[in-house]
Amino acid sequence: MVCTVSLRALALPPAAARKPCDDKLAETALLEGRIDDAVGRLQAIIAASPGEMPPRLLLCRAFYAEDLFEESAAACEAAAQLAPNSSEVQDWLGRADGKKADHAGPIGGFRLARSVKAAFEAAVERDPRNPNAVDDLAEYYVNAPSVVGGGLDKADALAARSLHDLPQPAHRTYALAAEARRDYGTAEREFRAAVDIAHRAGAWVDLADFYKRRNQVDKAVDTLRHALEADREHDASLVDIASILHETHREQPLAEQLLRLYLASEARSDSAPTPRVHLLLSRMLAEDGNPAGAKIELQAALALAQHYPAAVRAMREFTR
Repeated sequence: MVCTVSLRALALPPAAARKPCDDKLAETALLEGRIDDAVGRLQAIIAASPGEMPPRLLLCRAFYAEDLFEESAAACEAAAQLAPNSSEVQDWLGRADGKKADHAGPIGGFRLARSVKAAFEAAVERDPRNPNAVDDLAEYYVNAPSVVGGGLDKADALAARSLHDLPQPAHRTYALAAEARRDYGTAEREFRAAVDIAHRAGAWVDLADFYKRRNQVDKAVDTLRHALEADREHDASLVDIASILHETHREQPLAEQLLRLYLASEARSDSAPTPRVHLLLSRMLAEDGNPAGAKIELQAALALAQHYPAAVRAMREFTR
């Protein structure tokens, strides 16, 4: 990657002249899955410019990508203090606190759940057209117990508010709520309505995942073929498709091929962090009786994110 600096920037102090390029290099490292590189760059930027929000949000995302949720939540909290009105920051804060809650035990998780809800609701309030925030809040309402603010009626109300501007997330929300009510016919119709909006790969994956949960594996695999046809960019949807194939024990060679295709793609992002993909491929290869190949993939994951807990644990298994 080449960064250019304007003549005007050359008149500024060295740190100021470098910073735009440093930010871009750090973000590129994150998107490509070079997590250790991204974290190092972002920590240096933050040390030089502690009052700026963007590098703290990127740091939150970088820690999240390697499942370091305490560190991720701390970075997002710092970003939220600097930009409390940012929908994106609030959404990432909710995600990080949610993962932190999953590992906090019953009491700590209960306390954090309310923070998660507040962050997701703030994200939607600050930008009702943020599709990621709507998806995240919908999943919270559907999955969380009422004692911490969950509720299917709340999910339906969110879908109704979002239907005009965000029809695909709205139909997805209706589908998730209907599925939770065990109204599977309505759920299928709503997932299909989400597909019909734009035939996007992600909507096809949601429908396939629904069929998988219903143990309708043939329908799930057929739906994944449509998802694959729709994903022309070779983005994170490839990883979702491969994951469902792996979970349903269907077309394992294709699943491995899709992961390798993603790893070679220019559309990689922290929606499917590269170290996680290497780890998933390692597990597939181990199941196929290829421990040497599995170890190579683990080494690749750790070369990008040396503290990634799941990869660290898996490598320990190899060294026993």
